[in-house]
Amino acid sequence: MIRIGIEQVCRSPLDSLAGKKLGLLCNQASTDSRFIHSRDLLRQAFPGQLTCLFSPQHGFFSEKQDNMVESDHGVDMESGLPVYSLYGKTRKPYPSMFAGIDVLLVDLIDVGTRVYTFIWTVVHCLEVAKETGVKVVILDRPNPIGGHLVEGNLLSADCASFVGRCAIPMRHGLTIGELALYCNQELSIGADLEVVRMSGWQRKMFFPATGYPWVFPSPNMPSFMAALVYPGQVIWEGTNISEARGTTLPFELFGAPFLEHGAVLSFLRTTELPGCCLRPLRFEPTSGKWMGQGCNGFQIHVTDCEQFRPYRTSLALLQAIQILYPEQFAYKEPPYEYEFERLPMDLIIGDSRIREALEQGVPIQELEHGWQEELEAYQQRSRAVFLYD
Repeated sequence: MIRIGIEQVCRSPLDSLAGKKLGLLCNQASTDSRFIHSRDLLRQAFPGQLTCLFSPQHGFFSEKQDNMVESDHGVDMESGLPVYSLYGKTRKPYPSMFAGIDVLLVDLIDVGTRVYTFIWTVVHCLEVAKETGVKVVILDRPNPIGGHLVEGNLLSADCASFVGRCAIPMRHGLTIGELALYCNQELSIGADLEVVRMSGWQRKMFFPATGYPWVFPSPNMPSFMAALVYPGQVIWEGTNISEARGTTLPFELFGAPFLEHGAVLSFLRTTELPGCCLRPLRFEPTSGKWMGQGCNGFQIHVTDCEQFRPYRTSLALLQAIQILYPEQFAYKEPPYEYEFERLPMDLIIGDSRIREALEQGVPIQELEHGWQEELEAYQQRSRAVFLYD
């Protein structure tokens, strides 16, 4: 049986929380196995101690679409507590927001991918907590796409942004608690940080094996399958290819009006893409890129979670489309996540040299070989923060 961090802390309260004023960084997906929200569980377990809430990108109710769609501060109607938005006028809490708390609790769902911004909101909070003397406690949750698989190049320092601040690969293989420990160490933040461990979770578990219900952490992460393909499919955010926002299958689908199914599949014949099937189809987004226009594209059907390599798959697709359609394909222009000069694709991939190599037709396997040494070094280094076997 698995018990996540919020359930653990309510079952066996930490001595360090006794009598302390608490803040909670969360959103609508921060629930236990019975769909009871964390703020309600904490109010019952620690009466009178929860004083405020903080919300990440997409808002407290995960209602805001896409990047740079901001949320305002507000009041939680259920509890009457103030809600401070950390994706609005600021993405880093003002020290004054921490003035009324002794401990910041964090209960957020991470999806195992570097560019998912929730962890970088946590990192901002760690920095301000260090400045203000506030303790941070992460209520840990599973990495839904497994804690035993990593993939991709490490983030280059010149590509650091709100979609990556620490040198980790696209698929990082850590829980949100482990990743917070890693960033606290690697970025030399030195905040007072504690993680409430889960019980029963194992690194090789994919989310369905946990038995927990999937509660969408952001508006375009409606399912485990969307999370599984996301470490690769997120790259379309940096292009004019639709990642299927405005459909019921975001990230699982992708396409554009100018794609030709046969040409793309033919280009990929020499690239090994295990654990998946690319099924040709046509879809019409109701919002976002190519809204109201028919897009030729594919659905990624994952047939083997262990063998599937999302980053390799989507980079191979990106290279195919770039080379086949040089006149129609385009990169998204800035801004992207509050970066107004650098190319969004470089921030997403995390290294402009990888983007340039793809443009030059360097085979994906050759790129993977080139970053393998640094990836292995990351794997060795990250074991120091492992909380689970």
